Amino acid sequence: MAHALDHSHAVQSVVQPQVRHVSLAAPFEWLRLGARDLRRSWGPSLAVGIAVAAAGWVLMAATWEIAYLAPALMGGFLLIAPFAAIVIYAYTRQLEHRDTIDPAEAHMAWRANAGSIALFGLMMAVTLIFWERIAAIVFASFYRGEPLQVSHLLTSLVLSGQHVPLLVALGGAGFVVAAVVFALSVVSVPLMLDRPVDVITAAITSLGCCARNPATMVLWALLIAVITWFGLLTFMLGLVVVFPWLAHASWHAYRDMVTFEE
Repeated sequence: MAHALDHSHAVQSVVQPQVRHVSLAAPFEWLRLGARDLRRSWGPSLAVGIAVAAAGWVLMAATWEIAYLAPALMGGFLLIAPFAAIVIYAYTRQLEHRDTIDPAEAHMAWRANAGSIALFGLMMAVTLIFWERIAAIVFASFYRGEPLQVSHLLTSLVLSGQHVPLLVALGGAGFVVAAVVFALSVVSVPLMLDRPVDVITAAITSLGCCARNPATMVLWALLIAVITWFGLLTFMLGLVVVFPWLAHASWHAYRDMVTFEE
């Protein structure tokens, strides 16, 4: 019995994630490896990208006439992205061990740690509600009048700079929310998919990655933002490739920064 307990304790100590220091140039290597894996799983990965782009189109159509909903719904789109990427993470993990992927197996991979992943999803849903309220308050503080269309908002901004304070306030609030979410989730979902860890362990590990590699994480966040905005500004078409590319790369970010060595 004592031997069994000692063995159990040893196993638990081994699986505790540890954070490694990585170089400032590491995000570019993650993107390179992500592009390599995207080429190796071209068809299934692009299928996920098409589904994500289609969801983006639906959200854009739903908010085009009511601008105050656009930040909330688009923010929600970005918050659920890590969960849409789970199947891509599973593809990447398969490619670490073999040359081909099994889509059916990848689609079921989340079940190995379903409870933790679902709880993290609930946390993101609460965050989405929180962000929607913030966006509504900002709109109410800076804008009065009839419901504002996104097209009118953009036109007035370009022609007269009319809604600059509104957009600055929204951008500032969104930046704070995005920074917190990024710090808590940068490796959380890949970690929970890969290992049977709980939400708290995953979130603390993500925070540890940011604390130990602050400059690298800032660069990684900026690269993700720039590449994602390219996908959004191409009327979602760019997301077909951008989304799976970033998802593959994010798995390599997790692998590079998190280890399970004692």
